[in-house]
Amino acid sequence: MTTLKPTIDIAARAAVAARTEELFRRSGALREGHFLLKSGRHGDAYVEKFAVLADPAATSELCGFWAAAHRDDDGRARVDLVAGPTTGGVILSFETARQLRVRSIFAEEVRDTDGTTRREFRRGFTIAKGERVLLVDDILTTGGSLLALIPAVEAMGGEIVECAVLVDRSGGRPTLTSPTTGRVYSLRSLWQLDLPTFEPGPDTCPQCAAGLPVYAPGSTGAGPTA
Repeated sequence: MTTLKPTIDIAARAAVAARTEELFRRSGALREGHFLLKSGRHGDAYVEKFAVLADPAATSELCGFWAAAHRDDDGRARVDLVAGPTTGGVILSFETARQLRVRSIFAEEVRDTDGTTRREFRRGFTIAKGERVLLVDDILTTGGSLLALIPAVEAMGGEIVECAVLVDRSGGRPTLTSPTTGRVYSLRSLWQLDLPTFEPGPDTCPQCAAGLPVYAPGSTGAGPTA
């Protein structure tokens, strides 16, 4: 039995990943073309998260995977609340919390006078000391949104149970480390996606070499994959 359960868990996670990919492709959220990314590099695909978040049924199903992972054998929630960063995290935290029948809160980006940014919970949102918190977000690339959210939860005394994202583009990052306390939290994704990027130019970018026009993600030149 001890060797069977890990095998079952691996199979279950593979099934969730496959279903997540199916939902992203079906909604047109995984797009292919020739894109100029925010980093300045070029890519042949990108994820338009709001295409899948615009589909209530798909969003509910994806959040259901998180909710199922955080219920005990009697169906009770193992967390006290779900928190997310704006904007996609608001939708995801609300739906996950609804399914778990717990509270949902979100944090907004605040820019300090020195130009640094941080996350701050809206007035009226509270976390009691020791409350168990599930952090959720949509796409993980550098982890910046969640890393900015973690200190806000810690400052209010919340105990972070896990950080969860729909898609991990970081290359399989297993943890996030708090920038203020140094505490390490587990990170779980529904789907890991490796999308290569290239330096612009025909010598480094296959799309440039092919003479394809380059578009900014979200422009009308970006078409959904089949």
